Amino acid sequence: MGIKVYKPTSKGRRNMSTPTFEEITKKTPEKSLLSPGRRQAGRNNQGGVTVRHHGGGNRPKYRIVDFRREKAGVPAKVMAIEYDPNRTARIALLYYADGEKRYILAPVGMMVGDTIMSSPTAEIKAGNTLPISSIPVGTIIHNVELQKGRGGQLVRSAGTGAQLMAKEGKYAQVRLPSGEVRYVSIDCFATIGSLGNAEWNTIKLGKAGRRRHMGWRPTVRGAVMNPRDHPHGGGEGKVGVGMPGPKTPWGKPALGKKTRRIKFTSKFIVKRRGKK
Repeated sequence: MGIKVYKPTSKGRRNMSTPTFEEITKKTPEKSLLSPGRRQAGRNNQGGVTVRHHGGGNRPKYRIVDFRREKAGVPAKVMAIEYDPNRTARIALLYYADGEKRYILAPVGMMVGDTIMSSPTAEIKAGNTLPISSIPVGTIIHNVELQKGRGGQLVRSAGTGAQLMAKEGKYAQVRLPSGEVRYVSIDCFATIGSLGNAEWNTIKLGKAGRRRHMGWRPTVRGAVMNPRDHPHGGGEGKVGVGMPGPKTPWGKPALGKKTRRIKFTSKFIVKRRGKK
């Protein structure tokens, strides 16, 4: 992936950059693998805002990506590398030997014309999916399952890759991109390689309009609101939040308060992220 930097012909262009899309080989998506991408603008069925700063933007259709890779033993040929507006990673269009077409996440090194497979006996190469029990220790993987047959749930963002650290009985230790090390069942499937488009987070939008095209509305600081709208609001001039710690718009502690509620998976965490 390359990055195109624009000349400062205007204020919006001064800090703008876009990907070159040089790895994209097909511009139009496969119609049989599209689904209407309906956006709710951050509102529930009663019209109330449940997610702030969402609304507007383009209406891209959702590409149905195969995270399960359950077609075991059926070889597939990579026909195209495509852009997906719904995710940061690129996707690859596969033609299976039985005639079926599917999208998968495109890892680094995958080329048009490659043959890949999902099988316990598949070769250790980028794009092949195997159970963790069949993957050598030290291999970089992505699209990792947490429960067998449910499909990959971990390591699906562009430029990310997890490493298989060790195998102990029924579980394996996997180091995630965040630095967290956790146990994953060796019966779960994972895909070989790290995902491409690693430089996606260096893109600079340059102007507010590009953000609006993505469906993001403006973010307003709580300190400039009225007291009835935010706990930080009110006061004359630029003043502090007026409390020991910052709070969310709903009066809950923010910036440092632990909000993780899923306690039943804590036993699978060997080392938490950010800790030595």
